[in-house]
Amino acid sequence: MVRTAIEPTTIVPAIREAIWSIDKNQPVWRVQTLEQILDRQISTPSQSTTLMGVFALLGLLLASLGLYGVLSCAVTQRTNEIGVRMALGATSNAVLLSFGGRGLRLTLIGFAIGLLLAVMVARFMKAMFYGFQPHLIPTVTVASLALFAVAGLACFIPARRAARVNPIEALRYE
Repeated sequence: MVRTAIEPTTIVPAIREAIWSIDKNQPVWRVQTLEQILDRQISTPSQSTTLMGVFALLGLLLASLGLYGVLSCAVTQRTNEIGVRMALGATSNAVLLSFGGRGLRLTLIGFAIGLLLAVMVARFMKAMFYGFQPHLIPTVTVASLALFAVAGLACFIPARRAARVNPIEALRYE
């Protein structure tokens, strides 16, 4: 290790010559500044954090697509029931709120289970990795708001589409 007041790369040949003058068999290679070593040491955790963030966003996207698919399919399968309700006098808004409420209740149940699992995993990771501090509240808030928005769309879009169907056509659906 050498401390210098001038540009470190300019004195590398002089350092090599000084080391070889004492011991010709000493290998001198990969000479780096302290800043370069620190940058390399810090860049790996930074890249890992970025990669984990990308995977988390991908997981959120996949969960959103799965949630939309399941809730949309559940509402679409009940088109016959919507037709019966509307034939018996239910309004479009009542049908819309009924199916939207059911989907959001299912979403809340899934959210409660997921929150419980997230807290357990965060405690496990905190015990397993030294210095790990999970930011659970902001992460859960953002993810839950995104999933609730998707759940709302997944419930209300197909229910609105089914509520606009003529009751006679909905009854023929089956």
